[in-house]
Amino acid sequence: MGSLAEPPIRHIAIIGGGPAGVAAAKYLIAENCFEKIDVYEQQATTGGAWNYSELSSENTIEVPQTNPDQPLNQPSWRDTGKALIPIFTSPMYDRLETNIPKPLMSYSDTPFDPECQLFPHRDVVTRYLERYAEDVKPLIQFQSQVIDVRLQNSHAIHDVWTVRSQNLISGQQCTASYNAVIVSSGHYTIPFIPSVPGMKEWNHAYPSTISHSKFFRRPEDFRNKKVLVVGNAASGVDIAAQIVSYCTPPLLMSSRSESFLLSSSSDREEVPEITEFISPAVNNRAVRFSDGRVESDLDAIVYCTGYLYSYPFLPSLRSQLISNGLRVQNLFQHIFYIEHPSLAFLTLPMRILPFPLCEAQAAVIARIWSNRLQLPSIKKMHAWEDGVIAEKGDSKGFHVQNFPEDFDHHNFLYDWAAQADSQVGKMPHRWNEKERWLRQKFPAIKKAFADRGEERHYVTTVEELGFDYEERLEKERENERMVEHGIELRAEKPLTTQIPSSG
Repeated sequence: MGSLAEPPIRHIAIIGGGPAGVAAAKYLIAENCFEKIDVYEQQATTGGAWNYSELSSENTIEVPQTNPDQPLNQPSWRDTGKALIPIFTSPMYDRLETNIPKPLMSYSDTPFDPECQLFPHRDVVTRYLERYAEDVKPLIQFQSQVIDVRLQNSHAIHDVWTVRSQNLISGQQCTASYNAVIVSSGHYTIPFIPSVPGMKEWNHAYPSTISHSKFFRRPEDFRNKKVLVVGNAASGVDIAAQIVSYCTPPLLMSSRSESFLLSSSSDREEVPEITEFISPAVNNRAVRFSDGRVESDLDAIVYCTGYLYSYPFLPSLRSQLISNGLRVQNLFQHIFYIEHPSLAFLTLPMRILPFPLCEAQAAVIARIWSNRLQLPSIKKMHAWEDGVIAEKGDSKGFHVQNFPEDFDHHNFLYDWAAQADSQVGKMPHRWNEKERWLRQKFPAIKKAFADRGEERHYVTTVEELGFDYEERLEKERENERMVEHGIELRAEKPLTTQIPSSG
């Protein structure tokens, strides 16, 4: 079906009480249409991936790691003195600061503290998310892990989805039925380490030498080590910038393309991609790069190569949604499962502004499920997906939204939501020209921020770094006035030199 049946959906489950799930709950509540909204969260608090966790002995990873078919994530346990708390390994590291300035990172109705630094530390973000979630906490079932979600009846007035969950403290399982399900469980659980010839044998010979950014916590762990970082996106650049102060110089940074985030450093050397892990029988802890160069005696290789999409609680839809884990299939606008749009996903796109995007997505979902907006036909939704595949390919690039696509897609969702009657419901923010300018400039803003060193902690606005939108506008207006004045002068000059009439 291309649109959802009448009457409106009534009962909704949200899987994940992190940044996206909490936003979704707020937008569903504001719709004033749904009778039951349950949020399942396996952790003890909101915050999702922003909840920092120390590593445990259970934090192991296969090398290479290219298989999205992994079992449900299992917690380690922390004794608070009052209770045991389930802890899930987070991708957060000790000194992480956001790579998005706070004016572009915040939810539409909850600004960051104006006194906090421009690119907030992870602790600040965690407290911010706790504050944002306060009014929906009564809806959240904490320490409750979703085990299985499946469609039971697609021929009734509404789809019927059964959600089976387990209380991680008591072990008790329960099953509940819903008309619709939002998956907001994130995609930072299964690390992706691409396969390279010789890697498995090499890893067996030198265990724990190859790791992933998910398990990076602090740069001191790399003191006096020869280090190779693989990947130059935001996490790779930031982790490399931290390790370089402790490792044996130069830090080697391997990538397939140049990064706009990198700044020049005599202590870092860029190298091409790894094409071979050389057999331990031939050379000691050595790899070969695509230019033929061999580097040996490596003490640590940190892969900053992202994550795989994986939904172990949706086994009945495994073949429809996931093939190799590099993208999610059969979705319209990166949100709705085309065959049954009562299943929706949040914040799958990459290189986006996640908190604002999940608001825009939730605004659309709420209006579709209350029947205030309609989806196109199944044929048209599949045609949209085919169009993206034709443009970007059927792999990792499918969900990548580089600027300005991320801004354009956000505003498209806003405009779509705005087509519904505005008397009810909640609306996100629509990006304006100043914010578009900031988004375009923020790699340069981040570099200027980092160049301040320890003084960066006192920088709270982009203007302090020399990025003043109003000043830029005034300069543009002045230039326009000068150009107009020049045109007038050129137009007047011939008149002053005309030959007088002989008459």
